Amino acid sequence: MTQHPPTRLIDPCNRHLNYLRVSITDRCNLACAYCLPREAVPRLSHETILRYEETLRIVRVGARLGITKVRVTGGEPLVRRGVYDFLAQLRRMPDLRDISLTTNGVLLKENLDRIRAAGITRLNVSLDTLRPERYRSITGMDHFDRVWEGILAAQAAGFHPIKLNAVAIEGVNDDELVDLARLSLAYPFHVRFIEFMPIGRSQFAGKPTLLVPEIMQRLAALGPLIPVPRSELDGPARRYRLEGARGEIGFISAISRHFCDRCNRLRLTASGQLRPCLLSDFQVDLKGPIRRGCSDEDLAELFFQTIRHKPSDHNLSVGEPAHVCCQMRSIGG
Repeated sequence: MTQHPPTRLIDPCNRHLNYLRVSITDRCNLACAYCLPREAVPRLSHETILRYEETLRIVRVGARLGITKVRVTGGEPLVRRGVYDFLAQLRRMPDLRDISLTTNGVLLKENLDRIRAAGITRLNVSLDTLRPERYRSITGMDHFDRVWEGILAAQAAGFHPIKLNAVAIEGVNDDELVDLARLSLAYPFHVRFIEFMPIGRSQFAGKPTLLVPEIMQRLAALGPLIPVPRSELDGPARRYRLEGARGEIGFISAISRHFCDRCNRLRLTASGQLRPCLLSDFQVDLKGPIRRGCSDEDLAELFFQTIRHKPSDHNLSVGEPAHVCCQMRSIGG
């Protein structure tokens, strides 16, 4: 019997991969301590980064193979020239059901109309603290008020959901966990707590790990966490709601309780590498073949080559020294 080539992205663990995270730049207008080391990190050259037309071609091929959800990330995606036209072209792809944007929020307020005009209404905003002086300490910039105003303006403009991502780090912002979670009572935000992951070099390497079970225990002062049922296009967060809350609280437990068995993601880096797992350094080059004139069928085969190497689980655990070598800003975590 003749075997036909696969037409959908189903990996050896029978996981249906329908979610592509796309990093369009490694540039950022912040210098977050958990993302960067103290010494300078070389940035990708202009020639090294995928051109928009190359990224769009990769997404189109992925969509024909079952990709239905795309999140655009960076670095900080809003610093790249032409990003709004790029988002609009993504939005016009008929096979994509969910397109969202991750941003640090610094450029959010003045660009909300352009983001909406591109057809994007789903936002993830990084917000690790509610204290302006601490924000400056973590990010290296005095932009808290600007970011908070952008978040409130996005809510007023009807963007939904707005997810606020907080990396929880012992001795850095652990005394604000309750205050951050309390935002879900007053606003329709999805506040998500993320375990710090050992990716690349950072100023917080070696700090005690703050895990989701302890975070949940600290939030008990706000009342019971009521589970929220998962939806088809959900990401890795376990979702909860406080009694009477307008928003939600989510937990991403990549270290303490990994979600590898239901992982549906691939990642396209700013330099054109397709990665089957955030917490692994394995990747397949797509940029080189594209620039050498490969066909869409060749690109599809590179997708299948990548998913054949998607691990059943990652090799990071509490107390283990293993880490991912690439910097987060170039992966698009």
